[in-house]
Amino acid sequence: MEIEGQVVNPEHTVMPNDSESVPDYSPVSRGQLIFRRFRRHRLGIAGTIILGIMYLLVIFAPFFAPNDFLQHNPDYALAPPTRIHFADEEGFSFRPFIYGTKRARDPVTLDVVFTEDRSERFPLYFFVRGSEYSLFGLKCSIHLFGIDQEADGVFFPIGADRFGRDLLARTLVGGRVSLSAGLLGVILSLIIGVIVGGVSGYYGGFIDAFVQRIIELLRSFPRLPLWLALSMVLPPQWSSVKVYFGVVTVLSLIGWTGQARVVRGQFLSLREKEFVQAARAIGVDDKGIIFRHILPNTTSYLIVSTTLALPGMILGESSISFLGLGIKEPMTSWGLLLKDAQNLEALVLHPWLLFPGLFIILTVLAFNFMGDAVRDAFDPFSVR
Repeated sequence: MEIEGQVVNPEHTVMPNDSESVPDYSPVSRGQLIFRRFRRHRLGIAGTIILGIMYLLVIFAPFFAPNDFLQHNPDYALAPPTRIHFADEEGFSFRPFIYGTKRARDPVTLDVVFTEDRSERFPLYFFVRGSEYSLFGLKCSIHLFGIDQEADGVFFPIGADRFGRDLLARTLVGGRVSLSAGLLGVILSLIIGVIVGGVSGYYGGFIDAFVQRIIELLRSFPRLPLWLALSMVLPPQWSSVKVYFGVVTVLSLIGWTGQARVVRGQFLSLREKEFVQAARAIGVDDKGIIFRHILPNTTSYLIVSTTLALPGMILGESSISFLGLGIKEPMTSWGLLLKDAQNLEALVLHPWLLFPGLFIILTVLAFNFMGDAVRDAFDPFSVR
């Protein structure tokens, strides 16, 4: 073969190697771009992982807790966290163990104190049989860790409350109420906000002015006193389940105003776009324009605003329950558990009662981190 005066041997012609990597220039969907931007937000990934662990713990709370959250032990009221040991006078032990707990009176202050009884030793086991519980309608008695069911001892990993109930079990079960109340409250607020904000932004005029004045009036009230005023409407004879849904409704009646403002702004912007004008020109009715053209284009903003509103809902439920106007016994929540630590004496003598507050802090921070990551991921001009 001759090319421009040069002879090229066909046997030495360089052919493309299939094993060589070829850059992939295939188009990337918007969802893939959003996911890539989200992955680059390290705090957002960390917050998502924390939330995943948190929801896993509260959903399977009876399995992860060594005791029943309703089991009373009056002799161990306000018992401190049980210390876990790996060594004693006989040497190191690969299996962790705890000592027995003795209840006595301090000879000086006459306060009840708990000390270790080193004459009793109880090994800890994984997947140990304990109190029976119901999980998704199935009866089970296996717990992740704990002492033997036949052992005459108590194990409180983070201490006990004033009735001698396991604080870890109550914290995990209380997370079901706090996390689900925040989630349901945000969903209900989103529904109200989309309806009210959409009508206000799409039709404008007198309707828009009237709705905005109502929103401004509601937002002018201090949030906590308004929550308390609405929660006082709940009848005291209601069952725990009714009170739970009542608290969710109270939170939603206040939280929808922010969602409505976001939806209204999006509708005001989108109703003047060319594709909406074209749909109106060919005879599409208002319902079709709203649900087929405008509302789908606000999905990303709704996801971001909903994610950022969740921490406020969780804090709202905790505040109402902390003040005694929310969840009632025998149900429990993080705010109700913190009610036992609302005086200085409890903070000084029984600091482990603040442990549910740690769950609130971690959950709120995780939601804020994830919300920031979602906002940056949906923003096409994000620098991440």
